[in-house]
Amino acid sequence: MNNSSPFAREGYPFIAYAVGLTALFAVAAVRISTVLYIPTAISLLLTLFVLYFFRNPERITPSDATAVVAPADGVVIVAERVPETPLGVEALKISIFMSVFSVHVNRVPFDGKVIDTFHHQGKFFDARDGRASCENERNGIVLEIAGGARIAFVQIAGLIARRIISYPLIGHLLVRGERYGLIRFGSRVDVYLPPEIEPLVKLGDKTVAGETVLARISG
Repeated sequence: MNNSSPFAREGYPFIAYAVGLTALFAVAAVRISTVLYIPTAISLLLTLFVLYFFRNPERITPSDATAVVAPADGVVIVAERVPETPLGVEALKISIFMSVFSVHVNRVPFDGKVIDTFHHQGKFFDARDGRASCENERNGIVLEIAGGARIAFVQIAGLIARRIISYPLIGHLLVRGERYGLIRFGSRVDVYLPPEIEPLVKLGDKTVAGETVLARISG
């Protein structure tokens, strides 16, 4: 799941296509007509955006073993306890919205063993819409952490995002801060923690995947 490349591997086909198209227009502009420099320039801008979108920066995960780290870059849009959750019980829910300009590589929020995964077909409301968590296309992972407690994190498609990529399978041992998936082109990730946990972020806070501490789980 980890990938040290400066670009997410899920973006390689898009990068190759964009670079190839730009090269094709550039050659055509030189050999056929200078008018083709216009689509060449547009294609070059598209290529730069694709490279920017699929960037895959390294992150330094806090050494504090109790820290729950953000699974996504973005902005906190929910930080509250909710009764209905993928865990089947009340939980603290923290939601992070990713814009099209965010890094879209998702990271594991806490160490644990995958005991369940799920994928639900759904709608494509704006990811900031309150209905997105329960009605949008989504993919979730439930972890059993030390002490037997469970947490969950769910990738949710949005108005533009239509492709969720998640690699962990049941039985996998995940390490806090490691890359585990990606959502193409802007969406959100919901994290569900035991209800007694206090959030360390508030609405409007910006997060950095693998680095920002959302909460702490002691014991």
